[in-house]
Amino acid sequence: MADFRNNPYQARTAGTQVSAEYDAGLRSYMLRVYNYMALALGVTGVAALGTATYAMNSPEAAQLLYGSPLRYVLMFAPLAFVMVLSFGINKLSYPAAQATFWAFATVMGVSLSSIFLVYTSASITQTFFVTAAAFGGLSLYGYTTQRNLSGMGSFLVMGVIGLIIASVVNIFLASSALNFAISAIGVLIFAGLTAYDTQRIKGMYDYVAGNEAMMGRTALMGALSLYLDFINMFMFLLSFMGNRE
Repeated sequence: MADFRNNPYQARTAGTQVSAEYDAGLRSYMLRVYNYMALALGVTGVAALGTATYAMNSPEAAQLLYGSPLRYVLMFAPLAFVMVLSFGINKLSYPAAQATFWAFATVMGVSLSSIFLVYTSASITQTFFVTAAAFGGLSLYGYTTQRNLSGMGSFLVMGVIGLIIASVVNIFLASSALNFAISAIGVLIFAGLTAYDTQRIKGMYDYVAGNEAMMGRTALMGALSLYLDFINMFMFLLSFMGNRE
């Protein structure tokens, strides 16, 4: 398994003269990560809107997607793709890894399509732009800060595990108070992960610079991490900001 999240952040020594070539390479690498992430969000958005539109115009499709056991397949399918990428990134060819990444973004869109049936389009759009603004600021902080954020990584990952357990428990409790707490804590955790992951991805460049194959794979995995941070922050914010149909 290639566990990119736990790779240590390689701090660069104060006073070291960074070459213009290194800076250009790093910028190109990070731009590659952000491009992958942005395109994946676009694919997800198109898939979600297209699936929701089809379901709204076809009661049979809506029943199949949201009222049959297929909904559980759609719910857990994105997790399967993440596991394939995480465990198999070094075994997959680069084109195969890319295809898996785009398939994941598409399936995630289908899985999230129900939000268009629950929330108004205006509130979804508003929440998306709020998330984008917050993500941009947090990612910029992670990229530019001289503070080593690696110490908060384990704490944040443990927080994600806690969120998953609490969410499963709340399926049976159906507590609005617990749901509010989960959403609030979720926003904070994924805000922290956005900054942490950005710094971690930036630090990974020192390990893979000059190796095109490794740069491609780590850029893809970096985009996956930031994509998941964005999507999760968006969904938790939507529970606060979203106006229901």
